[in-house]
Amino acid sequence: MKTLRIALCRGAIFNETVSLLEGVGLDLSEVRGNTRKLIFETDDGTRFITTRPTDVPTYVEYGAADVGLVGKDVLLEAGKNVYEVLDLGIGRCRLVFATPEGHDRSLDTLRHLGTFRVATKYPRITRDYFQARGINPDIITLHGSIELAPLVGLADGIVDLTSTGTTMRENRLQERFQLYDFTTRMIVNRVSHKMLAPQVGELVARLRELILCRDADAGTDVPGANR
Repeated sequence: MKTLRIALCRGAIFNETVSLLEGVGLDLSEVRGNTRKLIFETDDGTRFITTRPTDVPTYVEYGAADVGLVGKDVLLEAGKNVYEVLDLGIGRCRLVFATPEGHDRSLDTLRHLGTFRVATKYPRITRDYFQARGINPDIITLHGSIELAPLVGLADGIVDLTSTGTTMRENRLQERFQLYDFTTRMIVNRVSHKMLAPQVGELVARLRELILCRDADAGTDVPGANR
């Protein structure tokens, strides 16, 4: 029986996703121990591909990987044609709108549906969120140090991910409201979802059982798919 090719993100959620897969019996010892290698094959034929988070949906959409584990923020921004089959409940973070501390002029602008500038790494998500509410901000796409934009007058506010809010507070930015709450998701290539249904189904079932046990032990709500 053909085994799965699984794409993993190097970065913030890497250790949690690896631990989750190890928890259902997959061997990722070499993946953990080698940060330079990109492709790993286990004795049972399972192939692991490690890459940057933003590329995982692309590998899965085009069939270079059957399955991927990636943040919901990346999925929404990428807009790829893949199946999202399971909320893994890890890597939780929030996408928020923040502006400099004190009186927030951008909120006044929002109330009057005026124009304001927002800096973000997530232009697609940001645009869709505001346009769904009848608002059309001027969106400035940046790739690093988003907090700097309102401090030097480049933007009125930012839309960015946060887990603790520490970086924003250190830069005297105040969270004004939350757009989304994100977790890590399991995605599947559309062809693989049909052609490798037994293998995909088994992995989903084992992960779901592990998540149920984990959340029961922690006394938390069980995550669901496609939230």
